[in-house]
Amino acid sequence: MTHPIPAWVNGELTPVEKLAAHEQGLKHKAVSVFVVKGTEILMQRRAMGKYHTPGLWANTCCTHPMWDEASSACAVRRMGEELGITGLYPEFRHQLEYRADVGHSMIEHEVVDVFLAHAHRPLNLEPNPDEVMDTRWIDYHDLIAEVQRHPDRFTPWLKIYLGNYADVIFGPDLIIAAQD
Repeated sequence: MTHPIPAWVNGELTPVEKLAAHEQGLKHKAVSVFVVKGTEILMQRRAMGKYHTPGLWANTCCTHPMWDEASSACAVRRMGEELGITGLYPEFRHQLEYRADVGHSMIEHEVVDVFLAHAHRPLNLEPNPDEVMDTRWIDYHDLIAEVQRHPDRFTPWLKIYLGNYADVIFGPDLIIAAQD
């Protein structure tokens, strides 16, 4: 059994089981993290055992906060749980809301706090095989081009983030890194 996640039921924030929130398309809280190194973004490919969007590429990590868990603490916790990343403290960049069909009659309707973390040193990645089947670093501009060429390889939320919110998520960081 999973931890209940914060979801809105009849306009009130309520603890709801994660699967039920997705099956009912309830608006719920989420956290997404992008780890960057210069102009490269650390991507993860979702494990095949995930109940939605298995095998698709996504941002560094994403999850739902536990009830009463601060988004910033959730971001740090989940980097460790999914990828074994420690010692990074991501910066809040933006809160956004989206709704997307994720297959198998499930809907992600999320209010997402998006974070950005800079990897100023090599990271020792230890992906959790229940969560992540692969990782890779990819240049931001190459990622944009690949998403345009092969959108079916990427999660709906990643396409929404890059298509609608890239400026507020990445801001001048990638421009400054490209000049170094």
